[in-house]
Amino acid sequence: MRKKRPLRQEEKAPPRLGYLTVGQTARILGISPSTLRLWENVGLISPARSTGRYRLYSPELLQVLKRIKYLRDVKKLSVPGIRQMLGPKLAAVAPSHPDSNGDIGSKLRQMRQRQKLGIVEAAQRAKISPGFLSAIELSRANPSVATLQRLAATYSTNVLEFFDTDLPAHARRLIRPEQRRRLITESGVCIELLSVGTKMLESHLFRVPPKSGSDGAYSHAGEEFIYMLEGELEIWLDELECHILRPGDSFWFESNLGHRWFNSSSVEAVLIWVNTPLTF
Repeated sequence: MRKKRPLRQEEKAPPRLGYLTVGQTARILGISPSTLRLWENVGLISPARSTGRYRLYSPELLQVLKRIKYLRDVKKLSVPGIRQMLGPKLAAVAPSHPDSNGDIGSKLRQMRQRQKLGIVEAAQRAKISPGFLSAIELSRANPSVATLQRLAATYSTNVLEFFDTDLPAHARRLIRPEQRRRLITESGVCIELLSVGTKMLESHLFRVPPKSGSDGAYSHAGEEFIYMLEGELEIWLDELECHILRPGDSFWFESNLGHRWFNSSSVEAVLIWVNTPLTF
């Protein structure tokens, strides 16, 4: 006889009156608790917190969650599509993460100005439209991973500079989960910085929602290593090699190969991604 899986602390915590726990909310919606945490990570919801820091879901938020599930499962919308459809409802529940993207728009504007580039010239070099670059600088749009990399190359820097880390003054050997800096891309990919102050490598935790990916190919100097934790990831190299990564798989490749990737499954992909040197 199989033993029952022990409940997570969040599932065992007693809710406030009228509020639901992670486990209760997941069972009502017919989804996994990890899906709820994914929707929080990509900015679709912001549950309340108890004094013990447990996530709590109000009746109003439950209705928003039902709408998100409908848009995902029935209308087959991606995270950006869901965000657009929710409109004012999303604004009422959107989280405020001081470590999510931060003021990336102003950073990109400062980098462009230091290079003495106009919006049009910078956009042409990064192979995006001037209007989209302007929207990113005004914090009205989030760039994709491929766009971030192209902008980094345009400004002679790397994606690491887009994280609010204040390197090297705040270099740390130990980083707790709640201390990680994050970037959330246009398609909802959440990139968490796992190392601060390293000299030769960058390490990240990637959370890739279903039907999301890099939104284009990119390349740079160096080598890369991936270790899959959950889900599946399809990765293409120079449009010639296609590899499907599954939990437990490890994978490396030369970064100068054009690479793009996509989660074609119906569940979140979680992976550790390491770049060397600091060129991502």
